[in-house]
Amino acid sequence: MASHTDAQERLEGHSRLEESEKHDSHQSSVLEAVGDHAQVVDPEIEARVVRKIDFFLMPAMVIALFGMTGDLQLSIIDNSVTPPKTDTTRLSWATSIFYFGQLIGSYPMTYLLQRFNTRWTLGPVVMIWAIICAATAGVTSWQGLLVQRFFLESIIPTAFMTTVSGYYTQKEQALRQSWWFSGTGWFTIIGSALNYGFAQIKGGALAPWQYIYVLAGGLTFLFGIWCFFLPNSPLTAWFLKPEERTVAVERLRRGQTGVKNQTIKGSQIKEAVLDPKVWLVALTMASGYTVNGAVSGFGPLIVSTFGYSALDSILFQFPLGAICAVGIPLTGWLCSKYRNIRIITLIVCTLPVIAGFFTIWKSEWGVRPVAPVVGYSLIGFFGPVVSLTVTLGAGNVAGETKKSFMASAVFVAYCVGNIVGPQLVRSETKAQHYPELWTGLIIWYAVFKVPPMDKWLTNNCSYCITIVSASALYVLLWKENKRRDSLDLDESERDRLAFKDLTDKGNLHFRYVL
Repeated sequence: MASHTDAQERLEGHSRLEESEKHDSHQSSVLEAVGDHAQVVDPEIEARVVRKIDFFLMPAMVIALFGMTGDLQLSIIDNSVTPPKTDTTRLSWATSIFYFGQLIGSYPMTYLLQRFNTRWTLGPVVMIWAIICAATAGVTSWQGLLVQRFFLESIIPTAFMTTVSGYYTQKEQALRQSWWFSGTGWFTIIGSALNYGFAQIKGGALAPWQYIYVLAGGLTFLFGIWCFFLPNSPLTAWFLKPEERTVAVERLRRGQTGVKNQTIKGSQIKEAVLDPKVWLVALTMASGYTVNGAVSGFGPLIVSTFGYSALDSILFQFPLGAICAVGIPLTGWLCSKYRNIRIITLIVCTLPVIAGFFTIWKSEWGVRPVAPVVGYSLIGFFGPVVSLTVTLGAGNVAGETKKSFMASAVFVAYCVGNIVGPQLVRSETKAQHYPELWTGLIIWYAVFKVPPMDKWLTNNCSYCITIVSASALYVLLWKENKRRDSLDLDESERDRLAFKDLTDKGNLHFRYVL
């Protein structure tokens, strides 16, 4: 029976290969550059290539996140810097509608990113985004704020995920994904410092909150200019010499993940829809990111409720941002150095988040208390959880269309988590310390309206879901790797199949990272 199953899988693999080759005139240029068989790569040249790719991609990606983290924190907590007629309920919708716009734009943008050259897709969209971001400074009503934020970016995280997976090996992706994602932590710190500084401006040409959006729009515009210079793949990377481009592509053969292919393949979409690991990764993202929707938009407001002034509450965003900024690349480095510890590390990082919820709930709130601030800071460990989820999604699929689908699924889950969070912050419950926020930081409560029989249990259900879904993913991938290791595969085919745009399911030489 086993041999019959193996033979059937090989037959299916050959049919997928034939179908792939019908579509892929693009792949012939790849094979002309690197050939059907693995080439010996000089370690010094490879190191130089990686440095050049790092230098070109990473700084710009981090800067781009500043536009994404241009937030409403300052305007929420200080009436002197509030956009006209905007209370917490309206600001909740202003935060949520930002992610509704991203949600609706996710799949169309993903299609455009794969179907057309990256520079001509990403560049114009980012330029428009920059103008809209800066135009927020001219908003004169909360209705205008809703309309403006609906049209903000829906392309950046998806573009970054697919770009990193197209330039780096599986081993390198954990660290590189963490580098750009750590920008969320750094700009929580920088943004809070700017918010604090702008709040001191009295009688300027603009209201303090307006300066944030003008600055974010300007930096985003610079990033948009950079996007027009972004190559489609390592094969067309203008900043690499011809021999370095060959090395950049050859490196990707090791993980069997391939290079960018602009043909949309319905068979890969169908496979992705039916693939349980796609939905386990998405569930992990949605449950792990629910807290961000509230914290990113209402962090200072939450801290001020503990018993601190409005401006002091801005400063207390520093510890949370620092944990994200340091924890994300640190876990990325560990997972690049040690094989198959990504899911285990993810689960470990959920524990401080749970401890943070528990500390906030159990501690006394009053005048400048310490314990709830410590608990609030511990929530910053959600950053590594989400970063590792992004890495698991990007590194465990092959086939360009399927990779794009996975990136969109992860991004949709990210939006769902962020939409739920802000709706749990209600100004009328401030005196009770926003009970809906702490008892509703889970998707199941928000959807099913389950009465919180036990606050601690309810607060931590979202991260219990994260742990369960991540554990299920680990078992699924481990069993599949073990099964593939037991197959009698033709190793001579490994090198030839690397750039045939096969999916992870269709290419039995592919191994999943845990």
